[in-house]
Amino acid sequence: MIDLRPVGYVIGLAVAVLGLSMLLPMAVDMLDGNNHWPVFAISGVVSVLIGVLLAIASANGTTEGLNIQQTFLVTTLVWAALPVFGALPFALGATEARFVDAYFEAMSGLTTTGATVFSKLDELPRGLLLWRGLLQWYGGVGIVVVGMIFLPTLRVGGMQIFRSEGFDTLGKILPRAGEMARQIGVVYLLLTVACALSYAALGMEPFDALVHTLTTVSTGGFSTRDVSFGYYQGPLEYVSVIFMVLASLPFIRFVQLMSGSIQPMFRDVQVRAYVSLILLFSAMVTIYRIVAHGDHPEHSFREAIFNITSIFSGTGYSSVDYQLWGPFPVVLFFMVGLIGGCAGSTGCSVKIFRYQLLWASIKAQIRKIHSPSGVFVPKYDGRIVPEEVMSSVMAFFTMFMVVLALLAAALALTGLDAVTSISGAASALANIGPGLGDTIGPSGNFGPLNDTAKWLLIVGMLIGRLELMSVLVLFSISFWRR
Repeated sequence: MIDLRPVGYVIGLAVAVLGLSMLLPMAVDMLDGNNHWPVFAISGVVSVLIGVLLAIASANGTTEGLNIQQTFLVTTLVWAALPVFGALPFALGATEARFVDAYFEAMSGLTTTGATVFSKLDELPRGLLLWRGLLQWYGGVGIVVVGMIFLPTLRVGGMQIFRSEGFDTLGKILPRAGEMARQIGVVYLLLTVACALSYAALGMEPFDALVHTLTTVSTGGFSTRDVSFGYYQGPLEYVSVIFMVLASLPFIRFVQLMSGSIQPMFRDVQVRAYVSLILLFSAMVTIYRIVAHGDHPEHSFREAIFNITSIFSGTGYSSVDYQLWGPFPVVLFFMVGLIGGCAGSTGCSVKIFRYQLLWASIKAQIRKIHSPSGVFVPKYDGRIVPEEVMSSVMAFFTMFMVVLALLAAALALTGLDAVTSISGAASALANIGPGLGDTIGPSGNFGPLNDTAKWLLIVGMLIGRLELMSVLVLFSISFWRR
């Protein structure tokens, strides 16, 4: 029988920390002189009390490290439990959201998806707007830790190829993992401060600069405005592009950069491919808009690179309704959303390294067809890719497509049209944010969807953020027999 005490201990501490952080939006509402601050006081007390009690009740089971079953459980249940408490300010506060909507918003925040069910954001208390930003900021740093330390060790979706750059954590007290988490935290804070100062320097209102910073470096995409980043156009879009790109690069490279190793960042095949594709797709959309619509070159390029980067990185900001640009850009936006950022970053979706490994495998197979007697093996960054890594990547691609199809079909059964169903499934599973169509497109939100569709999307956001396998393995009987 699996010992759940270590799992409960970690979840309890996480819930307590989340509850303490509600003091920040409470203080904002108090300074604004509105009567909304008791919502965060009540939510914070409930969260801290339950979290502390759970941690105390489970403390006597933490003398040893986590085994593999406990690690998978922690990885999944933390992301499932925290939105319950993160939803309290939405349910009790000015939005008076029903639980499904409040949980949807909190899950979208902590998974850095950026899909929202709320409208009239400009009229919400600033405490709630800050809380949405904080949820995404916490989710961003959390997923970097999971992606750099746990998923490589758990051999999820080919992530084990980066295991040598992380730490072997299972069965230990995690001192080395703790050091890595500390270094990640320093990098994350530095990016946050730099982004906030840059936004403020270019004229963004201080509060908006703070919230947009939290949702930029987490590649989350929640905004304080109904028109998203369209409220702030011009040079601020270029600044946002820079930090969205930085946040979706491997954080291990920033750690190495801080230690004086510059070359790994520029030699990383993920980084080179990611930046190159952003520039390529942005150029394609720019040329299309100039030729098809006669738009000004700088305006076309700025809107193209901002929105391409936003969807590519999984941030989900929009500065315009790019659905009005024509069918070619819309199809391109859908495709780039299914590529995603780099492994070990706040970026989401499939991740670019998996496409690189897939292409390496295809090239090796083509060479074998040409020269049957030759020996050709897939290589990544000059290294031979182990067979278990390729098998893991292929399994991930298969499961991603199967789950995407099943989720889209399930959404269609709830009465949604084809565009909303398919793009909604992709948005949730790839943690992109906006979908396509009049309802959930860049100018809409997920509020009008029926409750069943929202619950399906909640599940999609959770399993997509945790790389599918780490959640689906919990439903395997053989896994629990180990």
